[in-house]
Amino acid sequence: MTTASQETPQGAAADAPPKLRAERITVKFGGLVAVNDVSFTIPDRSVVSLIGPNGAGKTTFFNVLTGLYRATSGRVLLGDKDTTNLVPHRIAALGMARTFQNIRLFGLMTAEENVKVAMHSRLKSGPFHTVVRTPRQRREEREAREIARELLDFVGIGKFADEYARSLSYGDQRRLEIARALALQPSILLLDEPTAGMNPQESARFVSFVHRLRDEKDLSVLLIEHDMSVVMQLSDRITVLDRGEKIAEGGPDDIRNDERVIEAYLGKSGRSKSA
Repeated sequence: MTTASQETPQGAAADAPPKLRAERITVKFGGLVAVNDVSFTIPDRSVVSLIGPNGAGKTTFFNVLTGLYRATSGRVLLGDKDTTNLVPHRIAALGMARTFQNIRLFGLMTAEENVKVAMHSRLKSGPFHTVVRTPRQRREEREAREIARELLDFVGIGKFADEYARSLSYGDQRRLEIARALALQPSILLLDEPTAGMNPQESARFVSFVHRLRDEKDLSVLLIEHDMSVVMQLSDRITVLDRGEKIAEGGPDDIRNDERVIEAYLGKSGRSKSA
């Protein structure tokens, strides 16, 4: 397995602890081993891509990190917190947010309302304050609206704040999902196939946008992505899974020329034809 030495990602301190560590993760479903003994690190303020052919175990691994699935063995550390057995909302409260491969928005709510939904776990006003509409509740509601508008502006869809989510273009719905995730104030953002369905121009803009996320929001980003052009432009580091096992890890140039990666995507016969 290729494991290249890594330079410190742009903006990250050389001695900064990793944002996330997954140690020897194994996931079994009955007799099927979906992920087998995979270890993985996301450095501070980095963009890391998780790639592999269909069925490689990428989404299963993602779901373990976010608490949707339980690992059969191994552990996950978010900063210095062990999140291995925590439920998703507890993990989110510790600083991890994600988007999904299939867009999950409230279609009959406005863009602003979709973002504000994510903030409710951080609001302090209880049922009494909400029903009576106390000054405290009104202040929190006003602040939530301001933050939602700022996030929509940041992702580039501020002018659509009052539009229903279902009326937005596909690319703008993706941006709305990211704005909603940012409302959780994460330190690490997980994106599941974020450019799926985007045209080449939208994908190119997305690359610049993710670099802004890292630099301006002080985030680490982990993404699953099938568009290799996007992966190679975005990533500080790439980890490759195949049949549930990690077969390579390194920078874009290392992965682009790795024999096992080429074989995993093309197969032996496809590789010989392309040689």
